[in-house]
Amino acid sequence: MPPNIGISQCEFPRAVLEVLREPLESGEIHIARAARRATFPARFQLVAAMNPCPCGHLGDPQQVCRCTPAQISQYRNRLSGPLLDRIDIQMEVPALPVSALQGATQGESSTYWRERVALAVECQWQRQRMRNAQLQGELLDRFCALDSAGTRLLSRATEALHLSARGYHRVLRVARSIADLEGSESILPQHLAEAVQYRRMAQSLAQ
Repeated sequence: MPPNIGISQCEFPRAVLEVLREPLESGEIHIARAARRATFPARFQLVAAMNPCPCGHLGDPQQVCRCTPAQISQYRNRLSGPLLDRIDIQMEVPALPVSALQGATQGESSTYWRERVALAVECQWQRQRMRNAQLQGELLDRFCALDSAGTRLLSRATEALHLSARGYHRVLRVARSIADLEGSESILPQHLAEAVQYRRMAQSLAQ
């Protein structure tokens, strides 16, 4: 299992964040110094968070955002399109009202999800001898094949969200993982639709 790396993205300069692009894509990092060059393994799972603006209140109905458009733009521009394109799941999490916090009910336990994830990983290993995240080329086409409904859905999503080739393939891998968590042999339209929803944040940041 690769290590989890947690960061608060926009607290770092853009040049620092851009360094993540290479290991997120290849699982390796290349360092060149003078006449020498070295390659190190760097496969990890990135968990990152950011505020919607420097003060954190943009879009909050209970708090007034005092940031100027220029400040918001400068803050968000620390995240480049190519870096966001390499993040599989992107979600907006609104602030919860007090009533929701006080009325929170007991959710599914971490033990339950650990078992489900373990079963999904075992399924991937039995099917293709690797994790879904490692599927490339012919193997991606083979194990993430879609039916006609799924193909139409993904085609429409690609045009509407202006997905890159990388984004297109990442949606397929995430949809395959969602299907595995549900114990489905095939990627169904609902799995694909859920995976597409996880690519919407990049579009909102670009606006």
